[in-house]
Amino acid sequence: MKLQNIYNKLDEMSPFELQEKWDNSGLIIGDMSRDITSLVVSLDIDEELLLEHDEGVLFIVHHPLIFSGLTSLDFSKYPANLIEIMIQKNQSLIAMHTNFDKTHLNRYVFENILGFTTSKQSEFLCTCEQEWESTELLAHIKERLQLPVLKVVAPKEHIKNISMCTGAGASLMDSVQSDCFLTGDIKYHDAMKAKSQNLMLIEIGHYESEQFFAEVLAKELKLLPLLAIITNSKNPFTIQLP
Repeated sequence: MKLQNIYNKLDEMSPFELQEKWDNSGLIIGDMSRDITSLVVSLDIDEELLLEHDEGVLFIVHHPLIFSGLTSLDFSKYPANLIEIMIQKNQSLIAMHTNFDKTHLNRYVFENILGFTTSKQSEFLCTCEQEWESTELLAHIKERLQLPVLKVVAPKEHIKNISMCTGAGASLMDSVQSDCFLTGDIKYHDAMKAKSQNLMLIEIGHYESEQFFAEVLAKELKLLPLLAIITNSKNPFTIQLP
């Protein structure tokens, strides 16, 4: 199957034109006329993943390997070290990032993983009108996302509504009208801002909240006459507990 045909299917499923201006979703490495015999779907790629898969594979990932213009290719450094391997092995790469967040990933995690019912959805935010006690909600999130610890800002005892954005969504807090906002990569100054606005923030992890990308996309690819292998690069963070 030609890479162009696969690209067209992905674009139909989750249009690349929906991506944010700063994003770089679409074809990252490859040739649209190239024949593809197998697909590997993953949140990211890393060296181990590239080396363990065959030549000619098309990787479909969530995070673009290249975000901005490269001024040099030093093959001893990231991301050029991965680009070199892919070129040598005739491998291809497509990223589905903010476009897929909008059309699939946020709602899937909110409903299918966290078990909430979406009452309202904007481009990146899913919202649920449901009452929770704080300790019950925190235990629920830890269990569903298998998080050993949670970082919480401005905790409330009683929560009436919840909003969520997978990945790094703290910049969206001004758009949140809920008592509690779930997202990953909460910076110190984001936390200070949320505290001043009395917005409860729960950090659910970037990797942990987006690790379901391959699972969601693979379901959409079942109609293609190609085997889609679901895998994931490893979480770059290791949590050390006492």
